[in-house]
Amino acid sequence: MSLIIEEKDLDKFIMVGDRVLIKPKNPMSKTQSGLYLPPTVQENEKVHSGYIVKVGPGYPIPAMTNEDEPWKEKREDVKYVPLQARVGDLAIYLHKSGFEIEFNKEKYIILPHAAIMMIIRDEELFR
Repeated sequence: MSLIIEEKDLDKFIMVGDRVLIKPKNPMSKTQSGLYLPPTVQENEKVHSGYIVKVGPGYPIPAMTNEDEPWKEKREDVKYVPLQARVGDLAIYLHKSGFEIEFNKEKYIILPHAAIMMIIRDEELFR
């Protein structure tokens, strides 16, 4: 089951914590020998690939407090350990770890960063 989102603008999506938003890559519909595969075979694969569209801020780090210095102003700035994944990377991920959403009649996957097994980054895209 997937969640259908009626929002019009993908830029309004904010990923939380270590989550990434992935646009699944179109799976191959044929085997190397030329046999056509039904969609259920592709959906049941354990490992999928897709392009990273949005990335969360990362893993939160607990705030260090200066209790021994009471005159200092107390601020609750949250700091994060950034994620390795970047927008535009091709991610190889575990399909069962994600949650499927539908946005503008296209399928996306919300996935924890830990479910990504490998990233393929093409630096030429960013030049």
